[in-house]
Amino acid sequence: MDSFGTDELRARVLRAWAESPARFRADANTEEDFALGGYRDRVVVELAQNAADAALRAGVPGRLRLTLRGDVLTAANTGAPLTAEGVEALSTLRASAKRDEAGSVGRFGVGFAAVVSVGDEPSIVSASGGVVWSLERARELVAGVPELASELAVRSGHLPLLRLPFGTAGDGVPEGFATVVRLPLRDVAAVERVRAQLGEIGPALLLALPALESVEIDVDGDVREVRLGEWRTIEAHGEIPAELLADRPTEERLRTGWQVRWALPADAGRVLSVEKAGVPGVLHAPTPSDERIDLRALLIASFPLAPDRRHVAPGPLTDFLVERAADAYVDLLRDLPAGPEVLDLVPGPVGAGELDARLRRAILARLPETPLLPGPMRGRDAVAVDAPPPFLDLMAEVMPGLLPPGWPVRNPALDALGVRRMELADVVDALVSLERPPGWWRSLYAALSGASTDGLGALPVPLADGRLTRGPRGTLITSGDIGALEPLGLRIVHPEAVHGLLTRLGAIEAGPRQLLADPAVRAAVEESFDAEDPDALAGAVLTLVRDARLDPGDEPWLEHLALPADDGDLYAAGELLLPDSPLHTIMADDAPFATVAAEPVERFGAEALAAAGVLSGPATVRAEDVNVIGLADAADTLHLDGEDLWAEDVLRRTGDQDLPPLVPEFTAVRDLELVHDWPAALGLLARPPLRAAVVEPALVSVDDGRRVTAPSYTAWWLRRHPVLGGRLPGQFRMPDGSDLLGGLYDEAPDGLDEGFLLALGVRTTLDDLLDEPGGTAELLERMADPGREISRGHLGVLWTAVAGAVAAGDAHEVEPPEAVRAIVDGRVEVVDAADALVLDRPDLLPLLTGQPLVIAGSGGAGALAELLDLPRASDEIGGEVSGPGTRTAVPEIVRAVLPDAPDTYLAHDRLTVDGVDVPWWAGDGEVRASGPSGLARALAWTTGAWADRHLAEAVLRAPEDAATLLAEADLEA
Repeated sequence: MDSFGTDELRARVLRAWAESPARFRADANTEEDFALGGYRDRVVVELAQNAADAALRAGVPGRLRLTLRGDVLTAANTGAPLTAEGVEALSTLRASAKRDEAGSVGRFGVGFAAVVSVGDEPSIVSASGGVVWSLERARELVAGVPELASELAVRSGHLPLLRLPFGTAGDGVPEGFATVVRLPLRDVAAVERVRAQLGEIGPALLLALPALESVEIDVDGDVREVRLGEWRTIEAHGEIPAELLADRPTEERLRTGWQVRWALPADAGRVLSVEKAGVPGVLHAPTPSDERIDLRALLIASFPLAPDRRHVAPGPLTDFLVERAADAYVDLLRDLPAGPEVLDLVPGPVGAGELDARLRRAILARLPETPLLPGPMRGRDAVAVDAPPPFLDLMAEVMPGLLPPGWPVRNPALDALGVRRMELADVVDALVSLERPPGWWRSLYAALSGASTDGLGALPVPLADGRLTRGPRGTLITSGDIGALEPLGLRIVHPEAVHGLLTRLGAIEAGPRQLLADPAVRAAVEESFDAEDPDALAGAVLTLVRDARLDPGDEPWLEHLALPADDGDLYAAGELLLPDSPLHTIMADDAPFATVAAEPVERFGAEALAAAGVLSGPATVRAEDVNVIGLADAADTLHLDGEDLWAEDVLRRTGDQDLPPLVPEFTAVRDLELVHDWPAALGLLARPPLRAAVVEPALVSVDDGRRVTAPSYTAWWLRRHPVLGGRLPGQFRMPDGSDLLGGLYDEAPDGLDEGFLLALGVRTTLDDLLDEPGGTAELLERMADPGREISRGHLGVLWTAVAGAVAAGDAHEVEPPEAVRAIVDGRVEVVDAADALVLDRPDLLPLLTGQPLVIAGSGGAGALAELLDLPRASDEIGGEVSGPGTRTAVPEIVRAVLPDAPDTYLAHDRLTVDGVDVPWWAGDGEVRASGPSGLARALAWTTGAWADRHLAEAVLRAPEDAATLLAEADLEA
């Protein structure tokens, strides 16, 4: 029962306490500190640690069986059995029996104190014997010592339990094990704490205690076995420099070796994190501490611990081991395959505690110089680009250090490795310095086809002429004889480099028309006279014009293309005529035109040359949104004769506007001033396609949204030049036009249709003439032309029309004429306007013998007098009546014709005015008459029914025939 000398050990302890009760108190406090402080909740780990040391001493594989049945925990282990030295160490605080054992885990002799935190009667049994500690028995012994009884009472019965061992029989050890620890648990709380500790046992315990091969855990029949499984580990060890131990406790200084071990869980070769393996992220020194290590690997290291056995003790030894742990961690990463998974093991910058932060800083300081990347390659030598895998594969040959596909380039771990990150746009921008064949560039575009187009705007593009341009936007993709287009300087993509990505980035799939629209072609045309090879340049342009099937005038700027003439000199295309052009005969001899050489005609055809501006007939000018004010202020904008004057005429039609009037679509025939054969020219202008430029009016947009019509420029110019039979078109009238213009205008020559003649301004009707600006003045001028034949009836209609237009406000202002066509004693004569009067009353006629009279019907005398600035006849004739006359009743019968006739009039046997016999007179406000004829006229004029004077006279002369006369008049209605 006392195979380990427990009786003597108890007696020695009691004697020491009796001699020094303070020693009893100190031992009790120390054990309590360990049980309730540094070793609380560590009973299972401490039992495993003892089992590992036992297996190490015996040199056998360590096995541990932990069994919880109800409220009793047992721990059976293999290895060396319990010895007397071991019992003494267990019963002596901080006096470990393992201090000289190499590789042992227990070092301080205090770990077994953890059992006191959960139980009051632990025991250890081996085949060599057993020992038990009992709180109840120990209290009895201490209470029997007078020197200690009072202290025991003060401490409420608490004493240093493990200092008083009792021997027990060495039986009850399970088969296959050397030692068993039996621990009755104090209460339900203790049971739950132990149950929780058993549930936390995992592979980390076996890594920390390598002498243990397995741990079997049986909780009320629920059995599981813990084995190490697959882990990747790396270990470093060595001797601790003596100066680093100077501040450590004496027995700790005897252990001069240091050891660091990192372990990574793995599953089928794939590295996992310690969290996924169910391992707490804490430092193991070598068993778990409270120092958080928030890395993916498990750190087991011989860090010095503080007295609480839960935290690392600060000092130079800890500093030394932090650096060694960092070295070992980097070595662990270096030994892993160089794949993206390694990034998961790169520490972040924020630590979970002070030790963790120090480890991270030390590790991160080493990583940029460590070849962890494929190659192998150091991080500071690597470049990461976020791009499609095919692109990365292709760029590997031209970008040393480029990370291969599969690496997450946005991972912050790459920054920690010192990897330089480049945006795809930066890589693309740098490619312009590469010299590669066009097919390689096409492979590059194919590799980027799945990428976003953001950042690809500067992608280099090989051109057909050998250049490498930056950026696809605006480059041209075309087919055909690209070599022939080289003189144009077009940015045509090399055919072997064409790929759909280029169109996504702004390259243009261009046919001949799109190629012509390129600014480079226009620039080449404008500088064609200075070209190194004008013929080659012209050939390139004409090739595009021919293939595009342009119509003449589609691209007006082509007329500046330098082309050879048959005289050997270069001319602008717009200054050349096709050999069979009718302009050879139409244009004046001094017109600045030459004939195009035969070679380009034979090579490209007359249609292509005409489309390029060589003249086959009269040429047109086309423009859009022509600013009429700008055209009026800056002549020669469109290079048209008198264009500013046309614009001023348009502005008169539009009136004042807040915004400049615009002609959205402007078309005009040019070079009209150079024509000398107008019959032939008009024949061309009257046919499509030139006809529209003449007959279609210009539509002018004004600021209120309206469209104002104005004559086209071409029609406007033709109207103002003698193009029709050597005379102005306005000097003619339509062949089948109004008879009212007969005699005033000649009929237009044959051969031109009505619509074309109308556009030229050939006269149509009198009303249209008067409505036209300047039409009234023109009519007066022609009426006063002695060479014109105008009948008296025709003249009256003309004067009446003029008067009506004036009265209606339709006649435009005119300068008073110097001559007028008037009636002189019934004859039509042209007289000086100063000699003429406007007849405003018919009763004045007998007084105006030999006087030139301007006579208009419908009461138009006043309007004519104002327009012509002529006096009215009534203003010039005083009209002195001879005799008072007799007041006489108006015959009732006349009211059938003139219902508004007055009741009376002044009858005269002989009526004279200014000594001249007259039939009637109304100049003094009275109705005076002599005879039926005079009375009828006087009544008709004063009642405003002048047209009924003859009927009234007939009724007055033959009252008995009134019914018949009135019926006859009805037939005239």
